[in-house]
Amino acid sequence: MKLRPLSLRTKLILSFLIVIIIGGLLSLSLGWRLVKRTIIDQAQLKVKHDLAAAWMVFNKKLKEINEIVDLTAAREGLQEAIKSRKKDILLKSLSRVRENYGLDVLTLTDHNGKVIIRTRNPEVIGDDQSQDEIIKSALKKGPLAHPQIVSRDELLKEGQDLADQAYMEFIDTPKAAPRPDNEETNGLMLKAASSVQDEYGNHLGVLYGGILLNRNYEIVDRVKETVYKGEKYKGRDKGTATIFQHDLRISTNVINEKGERAIGTRVSKEVNNAVLKEGKPWIDRAFVVNDWYITAYEPIKDIDNKIIGILYVGMLERPYIDTTTQVMLTFTAMAFLCVVFLLVILYFSTTRIINPLQKMVIATQEIARGDLSHKVEMKSGDEIGDLADSFNQMTAKLKSANKKLVEWGKTLEKKVEERTKELTEMQTHLVQSEKLASLGKLAAGIAHEINNPLGGILIYSHLLLEDTDKDSPYYENLKKIVKETSRCKLIVRGLLEFARPKEPEMSLVIISEIIERSLAIMERQALFQNITIKKSYASDLPQIVADSAQLQQVFINIILNAAEAMDGNGVLTLESSLNADGSLIEVKFSDTGHGIKKEDKKRLFEPFFSTKEVGKGTGLGLAISYSIIQKHQGTIEVESQPEKGSAFTVKLPVVKEIEHD
Repeated sequence: MKLRPLSLRTKLILSFLIVIIIGGLLSLSLGWRLVKRTIIDQAQLKVKHDLAAAWMVFNKKLKEINEIVDLTAAREGLQEAIKSRKKDILLKSLSRVRENYGLDVLTLTDHNGKVIIRTRNPEVIGDDQSQDEIIKSALKKGPLAHPQIVSRDELLKEGQDLADQAYMEFIDTPKAAPRPDNEETNGLMLKAASSVQDEYGNHLGVLYGGILLNRNYEIVDRVKETVYKGEKYKGRDKGTATIFQHDLRISTNVINEKGERAIGTRVSKEVNNAVLKEGKPWIDRAFVVNDWYITAYEPIKDIDNKIIGILYVGMLERPYIDTTTQVMLTFTAMAFLCVVFLLVILYFSTTRIINPLQKMVIATQEIARGDLSHKVEMKSGDEIGDLADSFNQMTAKLKSANKKLVEWGKTLEKKVEERTKELTEMQTHLVQSEKLASLGKLAAGIAHEINNPLGGILIYSHLLLEDTDKDSPYYENLKKIVKETSRCKLIVRGLLEFARPKEPEMSLVIISEIIERSLAIMERQALFQNITIKKSYASDLPQIVADSAQLQQVFINIILNAAEAMDGNGVLTLESSLNADGSLIEVKFSDTGHGIKKEDKKRLFEPFFSTKEVGKGTGLGLAISYSIIQKHQGTIEVESQPEKGSAFTVKLPVVKEIEHD
């Protein structure tokens, strides 16, 4: 029996349903991973910060012990008692310090390292502590404190109770690395030492003290209270802290199955390899005693930088897993409700899709017969309506295609015309540059030719002026001739300098000295009498290779322009500095003058351009200055605000070796 083909509505619903189910499953899978990873990442970031806080508590305690020992060693009474060998006074005083500050150990040695006072066990004295690294370093470097492994023999010298406090039998721990021994007899101590010196700096002895961390829960409980505020999850502490002696828990608030502190348990093999063997931090999930935690471990090192233990903080992983599960279950329930709702909507919406499609079939049949003028009559605001409009627009678009091609041809022609105009402008600019070059050569020739006649005119006019009485009606006219001839002489010299610039004579120079020489030449002039000069030179500027005379010419020109811009009344600031990467020396000249107009800034360095009154400038000073700085591979930058002032910054590369041809 031949099966009846599925209706379009059924196909649409099944297609959408398959897409929704597959998409939903993929979204749930990716969402689960993403949410879990995000939450766990946030937890790992938090535990990393928690470990930093734990180190603060740990180091604070170490610092407290160091301060207690150092301050006690600095007491004058202690020094006098050592000199006078009053052991009873020493024992009484040091015992009181140990008890008041809760130290487990406070012992005094002579300058050779032999114990003379042991406050915890006064009967045991005379043993040699000179080989202890902390005590040796205290004699050389001053007071210091470090964690240290203390042997059972040393603990017994301080007292049987201290040795018993350090002794621990290993408790079998899942995932721990195997060890040949099954007990720990040594202890981990926060130990500080300070040299006792008299008023002449002579060593009288060494005072050392410390706290045994084995079964001492002060630090770990303070970390838990400071970082985790005693938070609990389902009756269990959410956050924990531990101090390990090698891989053995000696101080912890991790609770075992019996509800007791998990003293004697050991760290997992993974953490052991990463932290104790490789010396790397571990920030990841780890199995701690009997549950999974999000953890952070870092090695504890002694004075020789040898790894002797681990500092740990961790948070239960379960709260974060439960949060992830709850979020995803909520998301799944919402997704299921959305699927049901979408199926209901699909059933009713397919009717609106099928009916217009039947009209489209009829319309396409008419178009297939060749009736291109046929229009699909359909009033619908959805995609099917858009499809009908597309059919209707097809013919119109074909008719307008030729018109658009013609228009595009015109547009292309216009673009070609614009590009041709740009090329013409570029060519004009090049021609102008060539003209300027030719003008420079012509100016140099003319200047050379008229320089000698001008010199003669200037000399003879000077002679006439000297021979003419000041009361003569010709005196003022001769004076004007001398003045204008001198100005012509300056213009000619400027033309020669611009057209035939002198090659710089390079040598090692100090920029600040050149600035000072330039300023010394200018500030004696009357124009500078009412100008306040401020200086700010960097002290670390290197010597560079440059032409000292040419740089002085540039600086003098900029300083003179600044003074004239202020009309001889204002503030001139000179600054020198090294840029961030040390490749450029920057010399900045700032004035409080009338500033430069925006349209004039573009032409500042053009030859013969000047903003001064006619007769007061040649327009060549900045052009020559710019040419000099360019030959030094540098630049001149200008910043200006009208009526507020201007700043010229000369930037020179730091070149320390003279190039030889």
